[in-house]
Amino acid sequence: MERVSDIRCTVGESPTWSRAESAWYWVDIPARRVWRLDGASGAVRFWTTTEMAACVAAKAGGGLIAGMETGIYSLELGEAEAAAQIKLATPAAGLGEGMRFNDGRCDRQGRFWSGTMFMDMSAARAVGELYRYDAARGISAPMVSELITQNGLAFSPDGRTMYLSDSHPARRMVWAFDYDIDDGVPSGRRVFADMAEYTGRPDGAAIDSDGCYWICGNDGGYVLRFTPDGKLDRRIDVPMLKPAMCAFGGKDLDTLMVTSIVSGKPEDAEWGGAVVLLRPGVQGVAETPFGL
Repeated sequence: MERVSDIRCTVGESPTWSRAESAWYWVDIPARRVWRLDGASGAVRFWTTTEMAACVAAKAGGGLIAGMETGIYSLELGEAEAAAQIKLATPAAGLGEGMRFNDGRCDRQGRFWSGTMFMDMSAARAVGELYRYDAARGISAPMVSELITQNGLAFSPDGRTMYLSDSHPARRMVWAFDYDIDDGVPSGRRVFADMAEYTGRPDGAAIDSDGCYWICGNDGGYVLRFTPDGKLDRRIDVPMLKPAMCAFGGKDLDTLMVTSIVSGKPEDAEWGGAVVLLRPGVQGVAETPFGL
């Protein structure tokens, strides 16, 4: 396990590997920063954004697509410290006060998915919704509603199963859906993993080449792997109390990046907010860039 520099993110989220650039990206949400780690040189830098970016995915042709406070944006990352932002879409009903986008990623066909949440988690408001965005059709109507803290988006290697979690302490649930790869529509929602059986909450996720689902146990200090039939078959303890999201990358897609959140607890003082790279012994699945 290797720590990425001495970086500490207040809320480190959305690691993603850009195969075209051989580089990692992730965000620090409240700091309004997008981070990049060059896979070859190890060089690290960041860009600032005017709104909080909670999730990012690579775009075909360069740059990122992001779920932010007021909508879905295109981010162009140049030599300047500030990222260039272009709004692509916002839900038809808008985002209410205190709302923002949260977890997101592209499906295997290059369509961008992200969900919304009410930022004050203590309010436990089930007003979050999940949306699909592509350039041809724009932003969809809500595909899933009544979410408190949308998280855990992932797609099986063949793209025909979509996973989604609600990481709020009142929910702690992971669902699986049948996914129509032609129309981009999920159906047949069912419980995949009830995280109430474990310590921690189901935060961000990744899929490996065996079709297994890796989920960060926020507040639990671990990453779990579930087989496609929902059975727990592996646990990796990490030094951070609040791992937030994981992603496979590296030249052979055999490295797992795990971002984390500062907990404020004394026992988490050294590692809270750290970003680590580890080798779990399996390979991931290459992410499809947006619009490819």
